[in-house]
Amino acid sequence: MNPDLLIAISLLIVGFLYASVGHGGASGYLAMLSLFAVPVLAYKPMILVLNMVVAAVGFYQFSRAGYFKWKLLWPFLITSIPLAYIGSSVKLPDGNFNLLLGLALLLPVIRLLGLGPKESQEQKELKLPVALLCGVLIGFLSGLLNIGGGIFLSPLLVILAWARAKEAAAVSSLFIFFNSLAGLLGTSYSEYAVTNSTNIWFMAAVAGGTVGAYMGSHRFQQATVRYLLTAVLAIASVKLIFFMP
Repeated sequence: MNPDLLIAISLLIVGFLYASVGHGGASGYLAMLSLFAVPVLAYKPMILVLNMVVAAVGFYQFSRAGYFKWKLLWPFLITSIPLAYIGSSVKLPDGNFNLLLGLALLLPVIRLLGLGPKESQEQKELKLPVALLCGVLIGFLSGLLNIGGGIFLSPLLVILAWARAKEAAAVSSLFIFFNSLAGLLGTSYSEYAVTNSTNIWFMAAVAGGTVGAYMGSHRFQQATVRYLLTAVLAIASVKLIFFMP
């Protein structure tokens, strides 16, 4: 099979899976492209634009279904946006970037396997100082790793009992949009090039994300996509940590 087509199909599936749980999918796209050994220079800005588009679709679907709560979002945005901009301007050596991204991918793997704390039936009020501090950390890591930060924010909201799973998905999707935008503004475009291949990959991921956002917000139980997504991320994480230079 044509490698570009195989990558496009992979990104379509990842976009579908991520969007079904309210994420833009940047960490998944990065993971898949790393599995195909595609150089970073071929896709970095595309990932952030793609993240924004898929996250926006996800936000529309989850908010339309009644899951969005502004009070759960704004404290994180205040501190994360400027730090995402700063983080995106920091250039890591490829080895360090791969290691950090591989470790970051372990977070959703742990959550998707159900190994972390369970969703609490008793919801708690958000604590502003904690949320602001978390926004600083998540924002910087998001910019540094070229992702939107949803893989950090979504489990945090659930673990601290500030939101239920689909509420966290709705909040994370808009959070991802703004942090991806901040990261994009802090990126220098002169090093990167848009090709026919990246256009095909972009359209495939958007198509998958659009369908996934609708199915996740209106049709799916979260367990429907959990294990397949876990397998993809676990394989990519192992490769990034142990086998990438």
